[in-house]
Formats: sequence, C-alpha cells, structure tokens
Amino acid sequence: MGNGVREGPVEFQRDVEPVTARILAEDNQEKKKVLNSLMSGALAGAVAKTAVAPLDRTKIMFQVSSKRFSAKEAYRLIYHTYLNEGFWSLWRGNSATMVRVIPYAAIQFCAHEEYKQILGNYYGFQGKALTPFPRFIAGSLAGTTAAMVTYPLDMVRARMAVTPKEMYSSIVHVFIRISREEGLKTLYRGFTPTILGVIPYAGLSFFTYETLKKVHAEHSGKAQPSPPERLLFGACAGLIGQSASYPLDVVRRRMQTAGVLGHTYSSILLTMQEIVREEGLIRGLYKGLSMNWVKGPIAVGISFTTFDLTQILLRKLQHGPGLER
Repeated sequence: MGNGVREGPVEFQRDVEPVTARILAEDNQEKKKVLNSLMSGALAGAVAKTAVAPLDRTKIMFQVSSKRFSAKEAYRLIYHTYLNEGFWSLWRGNSATMVRVIPYAAIQFCAHEEYKQILGNYYGFQGKALTPFPRFIAGSLAGTTAAMVTYPLDMVRARMAVTPKEMYSSIVHVFIRISREEGLKTLYRGFTPTILGVIPYAGLSFFTYETLKKVHAEHSGKAQPSPPERLLFGACAGLIGQSASYPLDVVRRRMQTAGVLGHTYSSILLTMQEIVREEGLIRGLYKGLSMNWVKGPIAVGISFTTFDLTQILLRKLQHGPGLER
C-alpha cells in the first residue's frame, strides 16, 4: 500500500503531462495561425491598394463632385493632376490609405478565418468548406468587424484624396483640423452607409472567391488553384461585390467630404435623393462604376491572391512543404 501511495501522484503526473503539452501545442498553433492571417492580410491590403491608388483617387474625386464621369474625363483628370502636381501626386492620400488599409485588411482576413472556423463548428463543417449561406455570413461579419475598427482612417483618407496638399499637410493634421473645426463626431460621418455597403460587398466578395475555389477543386481535381486562377477568381469576386454595394460607396464619400466641399448631407436617404435629383440615378449613384470595374477586380484579385500565397509561404516556412490552404 505504501508503494501505491508514493507512485499514485507520479502516475497522475505522467497522465497529465501529455495532455498539458497537447493543450499548449494547440494554443501555440492557434496563435501562429492568427498571426499568419494578420501578416498575410496586411501585406495583401497594402500591395493591392498601392497598385490601384491613382485610379482610386480619381474615382473618389468624381464621386464627390457633380462633374459627369467618362473614361475620357477620368484620363484628362489623371493627366492634368500629373502635369500640375507631379507624378507622385497620383498617390496623394495613399499614406493615409496604408495607415487604414493595413489594419483593415489584416483584421478582415484574420476575422474571416476565425468566423469560418466558428461557423464551421456551429454547423458541423469542421475541416470542410462551408455551405453558401454561412460562407456569405463569414465574409459579411469579417468586413463589418474591420470597418468598425478602422473607420476614422477611411474618413481621413477620403479628405486627403479630394483636397490640395496645402489644406492638410499630414494624416495627423487632418485629425486635428476635423476635431477642432467640425467636431469628433465628423470622424464617423458616413459610418452607416459604410456598414450597409460592407455587408453585401465583403459577403459577396468572400463568398464568390471561396465558391470559385471550391468549384475549381471539384471539377479540376487539383487541391489548389494556380496564382493566375486565384487572380481571376478574386477579380470576379471584386466585380460582383463592388457592383452590388456601389451606390452606398458614393453616398459614403459624399457624406465624408461634405465639410470641405460646401455640402450638408444629414442622412443616407436625403443624400441619395439629392444626388438623384441633381445628377440622375445612373449618372449620380453609379458615377465612376465603370472605373471600378477596372480598378476593383484588379485590387481584389491581387488582395486575395497575395493573402493566399503569403499564407502558404508562411506555413511552409513554419512546418515544411505539404501544408497548403
């Protein structure tokens, strides 16, 4: 009996040690997964937005004015900006974009991975692709989460894009002037149409991309699409997502820049009514959409592809070849 008493705690410790080690290993693995998603998302957002920054700035300048949009006018605006302000002026506001888009994309992609896992566990799809509705919900929740956290930075970026550099010298200067002259609440002007627009945009973008990857795997027999195929799937996702939410994007930009452009927009509906009354339904609420059909698919395609390939690279570096998304 004496021996049994002495050996009992030792045997218990032997049983507990593997369990503790497994829990610690799983916890460490989860932390690595989250960190990988954050890093991959941040890089994806930075690369994609920088690539299309001149087109993005041009689109915003048309969205916030009553000037009629056409490809010829867009080219003329880009060319005149280049002549009058220099080549790098085409990227004006991109520093503010980076300050916003890096945390936004990091949070969005990381949140999407987490929401997929949560919904997968809830619906019983652990380790398998989600069905269409949870796939859409995961994307919408990811976009909403990222937008809520980073919205003031989007506001600042819009202001910098439509004003001369003499008005705002830096990102910090924009924050200071808005807070002092218009009040802190202004930093969240246009927040409601942003969230209403993000739900279909992020939901449809992630849904389309994930669905195309799933269909590709089923029909090609290949576990992973090639980089050009990823770019194509991302482009389709961007085209569908941005087209569905575009009018709310126009409304958001009008509300964000109202303080510097001499307008007052009190609500989403009143803003829409004023735009339609002054410029028409298509020419007003869909102004610049054709440019978005060029810019959006390129940006989203680059973003999704960069995220996936960075994830694969990081996992290979950590675990060796054989682990792919």
